Amino acid sequence: MLDEALIAPQWLLTRRRRDPYPYFSWLRTHAPLRRESTRAGTVWLVSRYDDVRTLITDPRLSKQPERVPGYVAGPLGLNQHLVHADPPEHTRLRSLVNAAFLPRRIAGLEPFITQTASRLIDRIDLDAGADLIADFAIPLTFTLICRILGVPEHLNTPEARALLAATVTPTEVSAERDQRLHAYLTELIDHKRRSKAGDDDLLAALVGVDGGLSEEELVSTAYLLLLVGHDTTVGLIGNGMLALIRHPDQLHRLRTEEALMPSAIDELMRYDSPVRDATFRVAREPIELHGCVIQPGEIVSLLIGSANRDGRKFPEPDRLDLGRTPNDHLAFGRGPHFCIGAALVRMEGAIAFRMLLERLGDVRLALRASQLPWRPSRVMRSLEQLPVVRG
Repeated sequence: MLDEALIAPQWLLTRRRRDPYPYFSWLRTHAPLRRESTRAGTVWLVSRYDDVRTLITDPRLSKQPERVPGYVAGPLGLNQHLVHADPPEHTRLRSLVNAAFLPRRIAGLEPFITQTASRLIDRIDLDAGADLIADFAIPLTFTLICRILGVPEHLNTPEARALLAATVTPTEVSAERDQRLHAYLTELIDHKRRSKAGDDDLLAALVGVDGGLSEEELVSTAYLLLLVGHDTTVGLIGNGMLALIRHPDQLHRLRTEEALMPSAIDELMRYDSPVRDATFRVAREPIELHGCVIQPGEIVSLLIGSANRDGRKFPEPDRLDLGRTPNDHLAFGRGPHFCIGAALVRMEGAIAFRMLLERLGDVRLALRASQLPWRPSRVMRSLEQLPVVRG
């Protein structure tokens, strides 16, 4: 049986946070469907590309956590958004949110992102040493989030900025913080409804969508924008810069071949995806795979990071090749739950990499790669710090 009885070598397990790819390779070879027992119940790990690609759009998997036996919902409605919905509810929510994510609105953010990135790079002193996460990636994405939410001056207080920052970079679970965030987002949405300024930010667009979202759906969607708008892009910038620094030939290639940027973004998303696991899924009916049966109510973890390094799909999967084509990676998902912010992530990443490579010049790690700290997250894979000095 392909389950927890098959024990992986200990060294693979102890190094999973820093470098999960040897463990993923072991899974794909020895246990492409692996059962683990957790406090949340049975979790099945799916590691091969074809299996992940198929199941990520399989209607037998639900996005509703209440299908897990014993699930207890939290007191606040911060999860009533499209990521935790199935059709037809997901179809309704997705169509409403799509109406706010118009291409012209996303494209209109490019000058703001460029100006913000330029200002942040101006402050970096490589001679003294810099952290590209704390000094660049986090403030860039956080500033953009505030722009997307259209935070007005009277709500842009130090306390509010601290609350939003603590939400996107949490150090611990906090019910009190979630309550304050819920109250703040409710006040912000109420301001959008009353505003006569004709705001053109994404949150104002969501508030104004015909046939609109309920109050709790708006609060939850604003919360989703906070998280999605931050985690994926910070991970792309941090993981991508680390990969480029460790592959100077590819860094030089990107610096000298301007037209390479679109395929480079895809390859950096594939090579060290900021999305380690697909977001939550639970079986709604029995699913047979690799001689096992996933039972209703059991959680299925689709390992995006593993699928993107599967040699059955990608030739030389552990090699960084910024010109790789085709590159059918799964970092943005597939099907109905394809990442709604993918175009924004691509644009922000392209601006960030282009400006960092042009303006910083040659840099090197201030620590050994094995010493770099990674965030303790199941879903996301991103660095806590990326200290660099002049190369």
